[in-house]
Amino acid sequence: MKILLVGASGLVGQGVLKVLLQDAARPGVTLLVRRRSPDVPQGVRVLQVPELCDKALEGLDLGGIDACLYCAGPLPLLLSEAAYREATVATLECVSRAFARANPRGRMIYVSGAGADIRSRLMPLRIKGEAEQVPGRFALATTVLRPGAICPVQGERSPHRARRALYALAGPVLSVAVRLMPGSFTTSAAVGRCMLAMARAETSGTGMVVVENRQINTFAAP
Repeated sequence: MKILLVGASGLVGQGVLKVLLQDAARPGVTLLVRRRSPDVPQGVRVLQVPELCDKALEGLDLGGIDACLYCAGPLPLLLSEAAYREATVATLECVSRAFARANPRGRMIYVSGAGADIRSRLMPLRIKGEAEQVPGRFALATTVLRPGAICPVQGERSPHRARRALYALAGPVLSVAVRLMPGSFTTSAAVGRCMLAMARAETSGTGMVVVENRQINTFAAP
């Protein structure tokens, strides 16, 4: 299996990459990045573009990839609705278009969020709900993960300073919450294992499968 990972620098993407590299039947991994990390693991292919836009993605060789694991996306803090929609929906649309063009039978596994709904009164949840619909417009078989709060358990570091401080303070509490409230809390490892399992799962048609937080936690054990 060959996998394209988008968003590997974020906390969720870091965790997903660790799961992929530790898997016994390690898949071939390609990272789609805007900024190349100096410590890319051996054997991982990197495709670097200045922006995740149609023009930058047109010339990339994305052929022969079975699944795209999409973990990219900004925090909605201090962003207007238009800016958050551009960074969330429009960016996913560009990646989905390029991926579907090269791999019409490929699968998209997208990390959304708990409560995502196009009818929500809350802007971030409404935008996430809109994003969930994007891969299907390109006839891609789509699985949407809706995690709640994600506890980093594999040494991941958030690229956001405020979130790093929050995780440092709340880490012990989050670990307990994952066990006591499996419907609302999960781990970076569980998200990664769930995404890999969904990439390997047999699917029919191009409909959308939704995996809620409690279901994600069924993949917590190695």
